[in-house]
Amino acid sequence: MKNIIFLLIISLLPFNCLAQTNPKNDQEKSEMKPSKNEDGEWDLTVIDTQFDNFLNAIAKPISQYSESYLKTRNTFLVNEWNSYYSSGRYRNIIESSIDYDPKENYGVKFEYKLYQVFAYVNWKYGLKMNGLSGTDTIRR
Repeated sequence: MKNIIFLLIISLLPFNCLAQTNPKNDQEKSEMKPSKNEDGEWDLTVIDTQFDNFLNAIAKPISQYSESYLKTRNTFLVNEWNSYYSSGRYRNIIESSIDYDPKENYGVKFEYKLYQVFAYVNWKYGLKMNGLSGTDTIRR
């Protein structure tokens, strides 16, 4: 369960900064931050083979969503996620907050993938996220 969150944290941090960081103390907050890829586009890499299978076989296709819909949902979901993180709820699943700026133009691909991360966490761990659309709430 903790692996998905750990993998998200690792994938969202620039790799060159990872080698320079010191071990965290208990008072330091962990935070996921979006980063740009080599092409200058916002990218989200999830290193979990089940996530790729989820995207290909279970998740609705990107064409089913508009960018504005995804941005609105992601804004709500990130707030909900960060609320769970700061309150200590679901500690076995949520191990970091998410740094997400709703004013930033991340692009539809990033917004879609971020939204699907929340749907994936719902599907894999059964974590109910109120910001997910009813049709995107999937039970195994």
